[in-house]
Amino acid sequence: MAEQVLIQFRADKTLKQEVSEIYEQLGMDLPTAFRMFMKRSKMVHGLPFEAVLPEKKGKREDFKNAFDALRLEASSLPEMSLDEINMEISAARAKRKRG
Repeated sequence: MAEQVLIQFRADKTLKQEVSEIYEQLGMDLPTAFRMFMKRSKMVHGLPFEAVLPEKKGKREDFKNAFDALRLEASSLPEMSLDEINMEISAARAKRKRG
């Protein structure tokens, strides 16, 4: 057996408890889960999950401008009757069924 070392780090108490409960439901303790994390990291030569930055959040004004632009674009479209809308939906469904 390889030489064992102690690894220590600090974590939020509530987070540790919540994560421990998840691993217990999977039949393992927290140290076993961390060993699995390290082994998988070694296998993939990196984090064993995708690590990306979240998409840039837009400002409220950006969303309002986009909405206003779509509203303006929609206002130039001709009005459709309920029968025309239903015919368009039926045609799209038929096309989707055909592949």
